[in-house]
Amino acid sequence: MVKIGVGLPTLQEIKTLGPDGVAQAARLAETAGVDSLSVADVLIGDGTFALESIVALATAAAVTERVTLDFGVLSVPTRPVAMMAAQIQTLQYLSRGRVRLGVGIGGFPGSPFWAAVGAPSTGRGRLMDETLRALPGLIGGRATAVRDGVTVTLAPGTPVPPLLVGSGTSEAALRRVARFADGWLPSGLTPPRVKAAVARLREFAEEYGRPVPSVHLGVHAVLGEDREARQAMEAQLSEFFQLPLEEARQASICGSPAEAAGRMAAFAEAGVDEIGFTLDGHDFPRQIELVGETRMHLPRRSPLLAGATAGSDLHHDLKESLERQAPLP
Repeated sequence: MVKIGVGLPTLQEIKTLGPDGVAQAARLAETAGVDSLSVADVLIGDGTFALESIVALATAAAVTERVTLDFGVLSVPTRPVAMMAAQIQTLQYLSRGRVRLGVGIGGFPGSPFWAAVGAPSTGRGRLMDETLRALPGLIGGRATAVRDGVTVTLAPGTPVPPLLVGSGTSEAALRRVARFADGWLPSGLTPPRVKAAVARLREFAEEYGRPVPSVHLGVHAVLGEDREARQAMEAQLSEFFQLPLEEARQASICGSPAEAAGRMAAFAEAGVDEIGFTLDGHDFPRQIELVGETRMHLPRRSPLLAGATAGSDLHHDLKESLERQAPLP
């Protein structure tokens, strides 16, 4: 059965949820029975509201026990590989091995933040390949050569997290995934486009003599009856991914939990192993609850579903917490 992940509220929604929002949402999602939590790496430096992803995921790790902790995805050009490895190694150690490391070369090249940290806007594919070669040794605590021939040994060495690569569907991107990664992190794809890309990914993996990477699809979602939020989301997806509006609808998940489960089934049939929900509805806690309800319309696979019924209590707690907080400016 396809697994379910939830993106944590680290962007505009945190203005309403406040400083406790990440921890509260993480607890609520784990109780709702999701398999993983993820954070986006969206630092622009122009005043756009965004929490730094590694710190945010560490916060989620501290208040959960079971869920996998995902990066969707860390932007490789914005961090020196040794620093990235040290941070991931530490998070892997403190979370007792729950990290999955998603990396990519995207983000916002040319933005004030990228300029401030000296992130290159060219040569990013080569930089990604170098990073993917170095990370396993660095995180594992082995002496590893990094840029300029410097050898670094980080301790305590930890199990190397599964490496997931976020990318589009070009041949170069899929070859990189097949050659280096344990999983592929695409987004903005319809089931037919997923199916075609997975077929090519399988061919490339066979060519390199490696297992076929798992597929972790990022999907924007508005669950329930929030028609205004749904229309806004579809328009934004259409513009961002340069898709016709109907294709943007097919690349997202909307509607009741039963309808969402049906859409998940279509993606699973196309070759998706896990769907990461980016929740665009106005009531974030309620959206998490609806994700938990969506699980109830999927075939049972484990006793973890038994915990989903406790979501309403946590939703009530989070609502009370929000009422005590003044909105951030």
